[in-house]
Amino acid sequence: MTDKSPLGGRVVAVPESRHLEVLAGLLEKRGATIVRCPLVAIRDTDDEAAVVAWLERIVASPPDAIVLYTGEGVVRLADFAARAGLDARFIEVLGRSALVTRGPKPKRALRALGLSPTHEAPAPTTAGLIAVLETLPLDGKRLAVQLYDEVPPPELADHFARRGIAADYVSPYRYATRADDDAVAALIERLARGEIDAIAFTSKSQVERLYSLAAARGLDGKLSEGLARTRVAAVGPVVAAELASHGVRVDVVPEESFHMKPLVNALEASFVERG
Repeated sequence: MTDKSPLGGRVVAVPESRHLEVLAGLLEKRGATIVRCPLVAIRDTDDEAAVVAWLERIVASPPDAIVLYTGEGVVRLADFAARAGLDARFIEVLGRSALVTRGPKPKRALRALGLSPTHEAPAPTTAGLIAVLETLPLDGKRLAVQLYDEVPPPELADHFARRGIAADYVSPYRYATRADDDAVAALIERLARGEIDAIAFTSKSQVERLYSLAAARGLDGKLSEGLARTRVAAVGPVVAAELASHGVRVDVVPEESFHMKPLVNALEASFVERG
């Protein structure tokens, strides 16, 4: 596969953190040379008491539905519950609740707990989540909502307000920078010099971190120039939309199953199609 793959000899930048070696390994098996630059790490929230209080509310009085944005959130909520001695009760509540998931990652995390979502968003976006929520009789109901950020997306909050839905939010994790600033700046310089054939983004936060550092270092122009001459791959539509919001041309997005192997397959196929 290595010799025949169109990724053979290509230099691919990988800003992934948590599953860096998984993604790097998939690419290396196809002959790519990897530039590792993990941009973002994920940590438990600093406010553990708030998460435990949320879990206690959920198990004491199960909501009408539970909305789960991310697989990371499901995993960390289960870990918080275990540390608080609430794991059995939390899993029980999940098992008898209407579970609404945004994308494939929370679905896989639920499967690891022996559970399945009741309703899945048609697209792994907030708009997709709202689309499925619109079909459910939730007016005036109480929902528990696991977020990927500290505040809910405005359009989701507006949807809840319009329908009189009482939402109980929890943010079980936070993002922290991982690669030091000099390493990120060096990546931008390499992109601008045309030394990188492709870059594969797997989260919105990676894009935000890259542009934040570029702005702080006065490298905005070089970043734009570098990405314009590099094949840009996004793991799914959320990441692609974030890149597009910065004026980046997104060359590669898997058609479905928005995770690492389809991303690598789509990137490989793009080099077959366009060379």
